[in-house]
Amino acid sequence: MRLDLTGRTALVTGSSQGIGLAIATGLASAGAAVVLTARGEARLAAAADEVRAAVEGADVTTVAADVSSDAGTATLLAAVPDVDVLVNNLGVFGAQPALEVPDDEWRRYFEVNVLTAVRLIRSYLPGMRERGWGRALQIASDSAVVTPVEMVHYGVSKTALLAVSRGFAKEAAGSGVTVNSVIAGPTHTGGVEDFVYSLVSRDLPWEEAQREFMRLHRPQSLLQRLIEPEEIAAMVVYLASPLASATTGGALRVDGGYVDSILP
Repeated sequence: MRLDLTGRTALVTGSSQGIGLAIATGLASAGAAVVLTARGEARLAAAADEVRAAVEGADVTTVAADVSSDAGTATLLAAVPDVDVLVNNLGVFGAQPALEVPDDEWRRYFEVNVLTAVRLIRSYLPGMRERGWGRALQIASDSAVVTPVEMVHYGVSKTALLAVSRGFAKEAAGSGVTVNSVIAGPTHTGGVEDFVYSLVSRDLPWEEAQREFMRLHRPQSLLQRLIEPEEIAAMVVYLASPLASATTGGALRVDGGYVDSILP
């Protein structure tokens, strides 16, 4: 399969590390010019160096902005007015007893995990539609479908993100632009390592801690291990490519079989 994005510009939010960085690297490998955006300039610069080291001749630019705010979004749009591929990867997560999550935290999760994607799709979709080609991809989570009791607020925000994707896919109908979500399962990132250790003993070596976490908290995983960020990126790069032209309005799973369903 030739996943060729030569001549396309791809923007990945939350791309200074983890899944976002892996996605940006994958898109650069397919020939796209990639734009990394996150809040920290130093971490973005380091991430850009990682992409260039992994992909010879990679075209990488960075924009430091907090796109969960109106001002940060304006900064990004001024620097990058048009893109061909938008990957809304930015998100926050954390464990907290459901009855103890205050209103302000519910609002923060909705603002970062949902409204950020809405604002950027609303900004970039018209240009994609005028050009007759584009991809808007949202990185959702198995928690959108299997709401975890230890982070209900996160799960609800990701459920909303699936609806955002489906609704905007209808808005883009017949235009050559596709809009999809990727349902990522439990994934191995630095932030997730901290999360795992918040639920199992910090005295355990990482491999044992990971297995214990999956056994106790994600027993329905068929993979029985954490997913690597590059495995999420592979699905994103495919959906961003011309080969996925007939896939839109969907929620595609890279969850290790975590969601107990025979539908995608």
